[in-house]
Amino acid sequence: MIDETAAEIREMRTHSSSVVAVKAAEALRELLDRDFATVEEYARSLERNSNALRRAQPSHASLYNTQREIVARVTDGDFGTIEAAKAETEAAIDDVVESVNAAKHGAAENAVELLPDGATVLTHDYSSTVVEAIELAASGGNHIDVYVTEARPRFLGRKTARRLGEIDRVDATLVVDSAAGLHLDDCDRVLLGMSAIVDETLYNRIGTFPIAVTAAELAVPVSVVGASEKRVDGGFVFENESRPSAEVMREPAEGFSVSNPAYDATPTRLLENVVTEDGIEKLE
Repeated sequence: MIDETAAEIREMRTHSSSVVAVKAAEALRELLDRDFATVEEYARSLERNSNALRRAQPSHASLYNTQREIVARVTDGDFGTIEAAKAETEAAIDDVVESVNAAKHGAAENAVELLPDGATVLTHDYSSTVVEAIELAASGGNHIDVYVTEARPRFLGRKTARRLGEIDRVDATLVVDSAAGLHLDDCDRVLLGMSAIVDETLYNRIGTFPIAVTAAELAVPVSVVGASEKRVDGGFVFENESRPSAEVMREPAEGFSVSNPAYDATPTRLLENVVTEDGIEKLE
């Protein structure tokens, strides 16, 4: 299960960073059924497998933080038996999953304030927290129009559009990435998820930065929604990822190269606010 989950995360079959964190935490339960000779051997195996999961998507702060928490609760503890160490691992996994889900739901609930009846917003890529916020606003009676960028080259926006299309009182429109500027002029707000905010930089799916710059030019506020654990001041170093060129074009690139980065960096000065489970923080 651990190897399969790492491969799924690496290949981006799971998109939302909070969902990735939960899946990775749950994958560690596989170790609870394995046999180990000593507590030290078990702790080394836990750390090694956790590192493999973290390396599968090093850009996700929530994955980094949750895996670090699980491992630390075992490696920093003093357990006389393997069973006790495993029991602490299971408790840590339960706590992490509950915390991630609660933070995600709390952030979505707080973001509803930014989605009044009749609002038109633009979103990019796929964020389960953004989708939940829009769903909550609609279930409360608000009608929301949403422009969804396709998010090339993986077209993750299609998943967002399909999900939003199932929600009553939500009118979703899928647009090509290069049309974002055209449609932004009709929007009241840009609503984005986040992979991580490190100091004064938002790291998110490639294409976020040009959307934020265009929104600033058109005076459209940009809001970012996600769990507070995705905001990191130190200890976490963002690592961008160069995706396979085959995602961009199927035929071989002959005589030229293909650039396919997974993420870009957006200065937080281009954001109006950040919404977490703790509330809406207006940025200066």
